Amino acid sequence: MTPTTNRRARLYVDVVGLWCALGYGALAFLSRRPAEPDLSVSFLLVLWTSLPVFSLYLSFYRRGEPFPVGRLIVWAVAFRLCGLIGGPFFEDDFYRYLWDGYRFATTGTPYGVAPEAFFVDPGVPAVFHGILDGINHPELPTIYAPVTQVVFLLGYWLHPGSVAALQVIVIVVDLATIMLLLRLAPAGNVMLYAWCPLVVKEIAFTAHPDGVGVCLVLAAIVLARGRRWWSAAVCLGMAVGAKVFALVLVPLVLVGASFGHWAAFVATLAALYAPFALHGGTDFESLQVFARTWEFNSAAFGLLTTVLRPFEAKLILGVLFGAFWVGYFFRYSRSRTHEVPRGDWLYGAFLAASPVINPWYLLWLLPFAAIVPSVWAWTASVAVLLGYVTGLNVNDYDLQPHQHPAWVRPLEFGLILLALAYDLFRRRSAGLAGGVDGGCGDWVRCTKT
Repeated sequence: MTPTTNRRARLYVDVVGLWCALGYGALAFLSRRPAEPDLSVSFLLVLWTSLPVFSLYLSFYRRGEPFPVGRLIVWAVAFRLCGLIGGPFFEDDFYRYLWDGYRFATTGTPYGVAPEAFFVDPGVPAVFHGILDGINHPELPTIYAPVTQVVFLLGYWLHPGSVAALQVIVIVVDLATIMLLLRLAPAGNVMLYAWCPLVVKEIAFTAHPDGVGVCLVLAAIVLARGRRWWSAAVCLGMAVGAKVFALVLVPLVLVGASFGHWAAFVATLAALYAPFALHGGTDFESLQVFARTWEFNSAAFGLLTTVLRPFEAKLILGVLFGAFWVGYFFRYSRSRTHEVPRGDWLYGAFLAASPVINPWYLLWLLPFAAIVPSVWAWTASVAVLLGYVTGLNVNDYDLQPHQHPAWVRPLEFGLILLALAYDLFRRRSAGLAGGVDGGCGDWVRCTKT
């Protein structure tokens, strides 16, 4: 690359970065107003901040140019600072985070007692009475796992009752995730994650802690690739101790490990849960309620329950996902290279079968979609935000608060299926043209064939 070309490329990056920063700045301004941002404006800003990023990615990799890592990080930090200046919108989960941090700090455990038990407790500080009023499902004890609770505790220690303290913590963890991804994928691919509107919204603005578990899984993958099995096993135990979703990848990361390393994983997880279990409670009680009764924005589950009872639908989808996982595991375990597991495939299948698809659940999928980009995964990163179009957010009193208008899910999952069909078509075309089995996983390579 000539110096002039290099300068133009960096200028292009900065123009896109500035363009996106303006969009996130507008979101920060809107999120600070008393009312929730208008949904149509919010989706316009999502397109404002996503389409130029996809264009930038394609431009660099069609020309085979290396993406400037420094600019990638600088703009990623700038976007997250916009989220920190702003705050949560279309969300109220942060009230539970703040309450759990308070309970952990003052009683030694956040588990065992539902928030509603404290509604008329005069011993609760005034600021936390206001937080109590905002907690959803106050009749249930907390559903969040021990490592996540440590994050809430740290937030309380930094500033009791402050969502900004939690935002700072999860932003720092997310930046660590970006650094780990740079060890697993080219910088241009990592840019897709680091500049992704869903990631910025769900972590920097809304302080969802799923990124903690994701960061620990990626750390375990990096360590396992360096044959540092003990450290990888501990990280995986902590990842599951952050969110049960991590279990999907544990056997794949530890596929070359010994019994002792597996024992270290189990011991780490047991050590995280034991103090709380001995203290009288864990997150298992509310997790069981969640698994039995909750449904939101589901895909295959929602379709099946139109003709089957929920239990039957869950059983069928569980068996199908289990078969898919087992098939992939045996294929992966026979591989001599043991590349990074296809978390995009596994979490994509898991979410497709799940009764609940909250937008922030894609935080588990998208880092792997940065390692091997695909049209369907990055389309999903935008389309899944349609899940916020609910009766509550559109002020439609004919709908339940978390019910979608009839058009939302067909549009949301229709876009994802169209993108998946495109990926499969390009993959097949690439395989036929190259005389191979069609194993292309990178959408740029497939498109260029």
